[in-house]
Amino acid sequence: MTSELPHVSDRFLGRVRDYARARPGYPIELLDFLELSGALFPGARVIDVGSGTGLFTELFLSRGYEIAAVEPNAEMRVAAERRFAGQARFRSVDGRAEGTGLEAASADLAVAAQAFHWFDAVATRAELRRVLRPPHRVALVWNARRSSGTPFLERYERLLLDFGTDYGKVGHRGIGAERLGAFFGGPFSTFRVENRQTLDREGVRSRLLSSSYIPAAGTARHDEMLTALDALLDATTVAGRIEILYDCEIFLGELPALP
Repeated sequence: MTSELPHVSDRFLGRVRDYARARPGYPIELLDFLELSGALFPGARVIDVGSGTGLFTELFLSRGYEIAAVEPNAEMRVAAERRFAGQARFRSVDGRAEGTGLEAASADLAVAAQAFHWFDAVATRAELRRVLRPPHRVALVWNARRSSGTPFLERYERLLLDFGTDYGKVGHRGIGAERLGAFFGGPFSTFRVENRQTLDREGVRSRLLSSSYIPAAGTARHDEMLTALDALLDATTVAGRIEILYDCEIFLGELPALP
């Protein structure tokens, strides 16, 4: 984690219920891509770093992969443990990207969904090199919400710009090809697929409240923000539902040997 931002485990305190309820899942096509690329294969062991409530973890379990879910936020970790209770292929780990606590050379693929932008890239690369077996494959994934294309998406983006505490400073949008190339130390593959999420009014409310950059309950402008959201939903809801569109992006590469 860079010095400018509190660690993700602090930013999401009190937001886990809304996060689990309203954050989008991930398309199964991502696993198809990883399998076709050779990053996933029968018997592969996976590490989900910054696994949160288990939204991405669920895909791997659905296809029978063994996965260690590494998450520093205790509330999120417990939510995932409840979600996957009794699943033998699921392992919950109290750790961070920069220090997972996992055994050396214990996995074949590391993934990070909606999380890499919170990591210290240099320390994370060293840690993942340690816990991965050659060729040290890592896949970074984001659901990139579209900010235009429908009246709701455009007005929702303006709402975040207006009320967000540090919306313009955090998130994955500043992570471009240069930073990804520096992390991977060489070429990487890219795959994109559209992702859609349909929510009712309460779901959209939870989607907003799950974001780390919006005013929490009891803080300045929180109630004003929810009033603005109600006005937005009054103007854009169709048959009681709102559709949110995402470009789901995955970046797959191999980590170089440490200098």
